[in-house]
Amino acid sequence: MLREVTATRYDKALFAGGSVPGVVEADDLGTYVVKFAGAAQGRKALVAEVIVGELGRRLGLRVPELLLVDFDPALGAAEPHQEVRELLDASGGINLGMDYLSGAADFVAGEFPVDPVEAGRIVWLDALTANVDRTVHSTNLLVWPTRGIAPPRLWLIDHGAALVFHHRWAGAEDARGKAYDFRAHALGGYAPDTRAADAELAPRVGEELLREVVALVPDA
Repeated sequence: MLREVTATRYDKALFAGGSVPGVVEADDLGTYVVKFAGAAQGRKALVAEVIVGELGRRLGLRVPELLLVDFDPALGAAEPHQEVRELLDASGGINLGMDYLSGAADFVAGEFPVDPVEAGRIVWLDALTANVDRTVHSTNLLVWPTRGIAPPRLWLIDHGAALVFHHRWAGAEDARGKAYDFRAHALGGYAPDTRAADAELAPRVGEELLREVVALVPDA
């Protein structure tokens, strides 16, 4: 099961993404980025966040801790944007949180060195999960910490656009045979070694592992 905390303070909204997540503090004294259940993308986006994020973690990729956040909309009463207040009002109860990496920088393709082996693992995961939202324009990768470590450590975030087939199960079988085009991928210019990634990771993705990550979805 994912760990559960209760939000004690709403800090601010983050307008960088379409889902407009928020930063909250919780009763464990941690700070988290929360993807709200009432967002327009719907709960299936949060399902994808859990499954793909936790699958990536179990395959050795860096993913900030995911957890459940019990949110009281009254905490956001002072939010100045009406549309955000409406989102908060629609998101009472359990939402999905992600550990807030203070001081993290957005990964910008071409500005940071990336090992082809690591690039290959990330591209491989995105191909497996049909993630269409890790492009040079929207990398959904964070660099953290930003100093003292070379090459920089990449953290994978925002997997709500993955598993596109679960929005229309009738086409799921066709999706299995569709080639993944990584030319526009954020790491496509780093010579990602997907052959090595496939040899390393494919044998580890079996029914037992998939059942394990799916079971982390609340009420799964």
